[in-house]
Amino acid sequence: MIKFLRFIPVQLTFFLIIGILLGNYINFQPIYLAGIGIILCIIFGFVYNYSNKKFQPSIPFLVVVCLTSLLIGISAITFKNQLNNSLHYSNAIEFNEELPLTTFIQIKKVLKGNTYYNKYEAAVLELNNIRTTGKILVNIQKDSSLNSLKVDAQLVVKTAFKKIEGSKNPNGFNYRKYLQNQQIYHQVHIYKNHFLTLQNTSKTITGVAANFRDTINKKLKRNGFKDDELAVVNALLLGQRQDISEELLQSYVGAGAVHILAVSGLHIGIILLILTFVFKPLHHFKNGKFLAVLVIILLLWVYAVIAGLSASVVRAVTMFTALSIGMHLNKPSNVYNNLFISMFFLLLFNPFYLFEVGFQLSYLAVFSIVWIQPKMYNLWKPKFLFPDKIWQLFTVSIAAQIGVLPLSLYYFHQFPGLFFLSNLVIIPFLGIILSVGIVVIFLSLFDILPHLLGDLYSYIIQKMNFFVGWISNQDEFIIQNISFSFFVTITSYLFILFSIKWFEKRTIYRLGFMLISIILIQFVIVSEKYKLESTNELIVFNKTKSSVIGKRKGKLLELIISKDSISQDDFTIKSYLMALGVQNNLKIVENKKLYFHNSETILVVDSLGLYTFNTIKPTIILLQQSPKINLERLLKILQPKLIIADASNYKKDVENWENTCLKNKTPFHSTMQKGAYIFK
Repeated sequence: MIKFLRFIPVQLTFFLIIGILLGNYINFQPIYLAGIGIILCIIFGFVYNYSNKKFQPSIPFLVVVCLTSLLIGISAITFKNQLNNSLHYSNAIEFNEELPLTTFIQIKKVLKGNTYYNKYEAAVLELNNIRTTGKILVNIQKDSSLNSLKVDAQLVVKTAFKKIEGSKNPNGFNYRKYLQNQQIYHQVHIYKNHFLTLQNTSKTITGVAANFRDTINKKLKRNGFKDDELAVVNALLLGQRQDISEELLQSYVGAGAVHILAVSGLHIGIILLILTFVFKPLHHFKNGKFLAVLVIILLLWVYAVIAGLSASVVRAVTMFTALSIGMHLNKPSNVYNNLFISMFFLLLFNPFYLFEVGFQLSYLAVFSIVWIQPKMYNLWKPKFLFPDKIWQLFTVSIAAQIGVLPLSLYYFHQFPGLFFLSNLVIIPFLGIILSVGIVVIFLSLFDILPHLLGDLYSYIIQKMNFFVGWISNQDEFIIQNISFSFFVTITSYLFILFSIKWFEKRTIYRLGFMLISIILIQFVIVSEKYKLESTNELIVFNKTKSSVIGKRKGKLLELIISKDSISQDDFTIKSYLMALGVQNNLKIVENKKLYFHNSETILVVDSLGLYTFNTIKPTIILLQQSPKINLERLLKILQPKLIIADASNYKKDVENWENTCLKNKTPFHSTMQKGAYIFK
């Protein structure tokens, strides 16, 4: 048994997480949860009194505590889910995607836009004059004559609420699920001059923080900061990444240094050290130590508000708040306790954090550093200070990478081979970069920033970006397109766990567990390989204005396309290839008119509109490139059991075909609406 599993915060957090997972995948009724909670409270009272009489916690008491934590997890995500709120806009009024509604919204967050739209997260305050709650995604058409909206801006608009589309192709990124974890279920598209901006005198804390960040940016621009340098300063110090160009962001990803651009535990830890040093003189006064800790915690939370209260900032500040209190009480603060206490309260506050990739990676990284780094560091004890510091940084970087590697491969399918080099160069100077950055921002706010200091800081950021870009351009050290499944991820973590335990103490039973974990990995890989090689399927992909059909037999994927512009790097099929590990067996061929799959005969009807053949009786019709046909006549002649329309057709034609099929009681599938169609 691992020692840290005996800690009460670890046990409570474990059952809280189980409860959150159960509550997320099973729809519990709030009234039943309330009843179960009352019963558990009564049982808890009895077993608590019994344990008090025995002067030690009994097994029934521990069971009830764990069940209570489990119920808290279920209740937390059930009651946090805004769909269970009667005031949520989806419950307050019935609406469909075609019906425009008069909506009163307030901007809550500025998001990264795209080529055509500025994007915002907004709260729905009223819907058709009915007070409501809930969040939506707002897309406002870009216009050079309009300034982007600010946080707290209030709008009145008449528009239809649209459902957010999920992945339209197999194994693609599910944007709908990503936003649902942030309690966003619908979106609106607003065109220029089609909304009314109201005068809003009330300000929220996040709005004040956003205005403060805007002021900082104006001052920095006035002092010569621009483009990538300004974007990195915003990410490093203000927690805002929406202005970073896609090219620069990919450079940091390729160099394994993207965590530097998110204000997280590393940044907050450095800021805590800086603040501890600054307020150290207060320790010489009566109650000065208490006052110093109080001021430090207050400043950390003020900084968290300025940085936008993102999940990474909140969890880092929560953890270091617990650490600061532990340091003040002069108690041997257990790092595992601090880690899991912060996780417990964060998940209690927002259980949807559990499903965020950043939350998972950051806690795995911190846990790995705490657990693995000391063991690696003890392998070699340098005699001199400089090699010792380099060795410390190296072991920290390796330990963190071990902890996040399986999950990173599962989510991102690539491994930056030179991550240790970028971290060894950047992290030692990150404290200086953050310290000088705070000074630069402070002086610029009062218009007293010396040009030399501003130019020097901008130059440092520029060179850091250049170094990261150089690292990411070493393509031979970046391993991409790695197929890594969920079960391989789980078994890999079991292997890491048992390997480290065996390294700690080389016993027979620990070696046995490590060998079993290796066998499990091999079993999962062999099983998935067998499934891959025995799969035979035909896929009608969804690609805008194009026709893409995939014919897969085992590892071989044959793409039949209407244009020669697609490759294995195309977003339409890339995630499918990586998830299944068939990217090296891709074959692209010209379009065909007839396909045979198992017992199905699939006829392609394209712009030529030909569908009558004497020797062929198709069972399924695939419509491409908007053929000018009378679909009702086709249905009577061929009597197919399914009509499929891909994304190469005009939207209006697809709507007409769907109505015709509905009238004739023939199943209809549009890839633009329902996503790719797969013949197993």
